[in-house]
Amino acid sequence: MSEITRERLFGFRHAFDNPLTVVLTLTALTLFLLAPVLILIVTRAANSTSDKRKELWDRYRSWIWLAMFILIPILAGAFWTILAVATLSFLCYREYARITGLFRERTISLIVVVGILLLTFAELDNWYRLYVALFPLTVALIAIGGLIPDQPKGYIQRVGLGVLGFSLFGSALGNLGNMANDWNYRPILLLIIFAVELNDIFAYICGHLFGHRKFVPNTSPNKTVGGAFGAIALTTPLVAVGAHYVWTGTALDTPVRLLGLGIIVSIVGQFGDLMLSSIKRDLGLKDTSKLIPGHGGILDRFDSLILVAPAVFHYVNYFVGFAVGQPQQIFSGWQI
Repeated sequence: MSEITRERLFGFRHAFDNPLTVVLTLTALTLFLLAPVLILIVTRAANSTSDKRKELWDRYRSWIWLAMFILIPILAGAFWTILAVATLSFLCYREYARITGLFRERTISLIVVVGILLLTFAELDNWYRLYVALFPLTVALIAIGGLIPDQPKGYIQRVGLGVLGFSLFGSALGNLGNMANDWNYRPILLLIIFAVELNDIFAYICGHLFGHRKFVPNTSPNKTVGGAFGAIALTTPLVAVGAHYVWTGTALDTPVRLLGLGIIVSIVGQFGDLMLSSIKRDLGLKDTSKLIPGHGGILDRFDSLILVAPAVFHYVNYFVGFAVGQPQQIFSGWQI
């Protein structure tokens, strides 16, 4: 393993090389310092009930832990970042398997878990060809695993649920791990995560200010057309400006392509939120779990990121690529 690769995987010395990483980290810290003051002002001005105040404080405390879960691995090194992505994948799949009943199909769940483990190894190894191959191979194994109970009744449902679970929480979300193989991964991941979370906030605020016409009332009654377009209008330039400082001077660094990236993050992020809303309404649920006080489950908090990860990865990969010039198959020993 080269010194450059070791530094990317385990080193902290270059954590703040990119100014955007510094800006986003300081912004997060500032928001956490100001949030208690804002909560006090808002709750007193609105004469909020004790339940509402408790919900806001629960959300604030939960966000502190979530921010640590996000920031510490990203700043610590790509190895820890990829492990954090794997942990997120397992937690998301766990909630999904529980609410859909897929956890009862132990063979299929085992195949999905092993598939996610292998995807994680491919990310750590920077072996993208293995990563790509694992999707059809795992889907085929899920289809085979569904035959083991010898119960044709329900075969399509259990296999379909298994394939969907692996596609979303393994393959799609795993693209965040693939991004970590780029030397400049820190500002990339922080920008994506910040933008996705702000996109939700922008949609909420704009929906309350300008939202009169419902967007998809049967799927998510609170979503409005005004909120959706407001989020696009605010998130798009934010992503475009941030991406300019990440990919300065590259083929992606043109106004049209940067704005295209911002539009993709906003629109796909909103559809990720709607996707989970549709799943929950289909199952008659409000939240996927109570794991995160004030937020619900892991899926409730990171639903938008699931679809944004592959969309951003392939959009950026088309123009500039990820991990260009980085050693491949780092741990397997077959250097290319």
